[in-house]
Amino acid sequence: MKTVSIVVSAYNEEGNIEKLYDELKKELSKVKNVHFEILFVNDGSKDATFDKVSGLLEKDKRVKMVNLKRNFGHEIAMTAGMDYAKGDAVIFMDADLQHPPVYIPQMVEEWLNGSEIVLTKRVDNVATSWFYKFCAKTFYFILNLLSETKIPASMPDFRLIDRKYVDFLKGFNEQDRLFRGLLSWIMPNDKVKVIDFVAPERFSGHTKYNFVKSLQLAIDSITQFSVRPLHLATWFGFAGAACSILLGIWVIFEHFVQHNPTPGYATIVSVVGFVGAVQLITLGIIGEYIGKIHIEVKKRPLYLADLIEGKDKDDDK
Repeated sequence: MKTVSIVVSAYNEEGNIEKLYDELKKELSKVKNVHFEILFVNDGSKDATFDKVSGLLEKDKRVKMVNLKRNFGHEIAMTAGMDYAKGDAVIFMDADLQHPPVYIPQMVEEWLNGSEIVLTKRVDNVATSWFYKFCAKTFYFILNLLSETKIPASMPDFRLIDRKYVDFLKGFNEQDRLFRGLLSWIMPNDKVKVIDFVAPERFSGHTKYNFVKSLQLAIDSITQFSVRPLHLATWFGFAGAACSILLGIWVIFEHFVQHNPTPGYATIVSVVGFVGAVQLITLGIIGEYIGKIHIEVKKRPLYLADLIEGKDKDDDK
């Protein structure tokens, strides 16, 4: 019998755990001849998430918990769940119920029919503002413009991955990672299925990604998968030099040919301001890459975690 592991990332999701488990239990009962493993990854939650999941361990032997020692972030939480998952395929989802469990039977069916990767595409999100949607579209446009690895928009981390590709992903060693980008890097041209879904509102709690965190994620994503920003910094330098030369020629022409000396103060302030801005942007771009090098060379463990399992007393239901 094949096994499918469901990795659920949870950070301060005490209000969603029991509801999510009930939904999972109902949907998994519809799938025959497949064994399921449910791995909750507690990403250093400060609320009662640990206690809520611990209660499930006593009720269902399929439920296990990967308990991270502190908050390592969503990408690392998914990595930890993937490392502990034993299934022939792994489904990744969040605990906020915006990745509806009702689609899991269809995802498993597509996998059993030969698909090695089953993606979901969010066709609408009732809880997302138009501004956030606009920013997301802009981000993916810029990311795919700059990056050699094309990452499709509106495809969250709610997906099923065959064990072959899970093992490929486990071979990546970088500390700073974007799961959907890594998957796009190894994704085959065939045997990929996409399922459309509508993301409902959160059942409980609020999103952990504010505007600042989303902006930082965007910057991290671009610098992880492309060195083109460094090339842009170089071209900024050339453009600044060209503008300075042209401005100098124009000033000389005005002074000696037209006998119309250019007022100096405004010109100097404008040039200095422009050059200073270009320098700061360039230093910022270089700093992002140097920071990533600093993180990578330390080679610290990706996470510290314990695997907690319940008592083996109940049969799968």
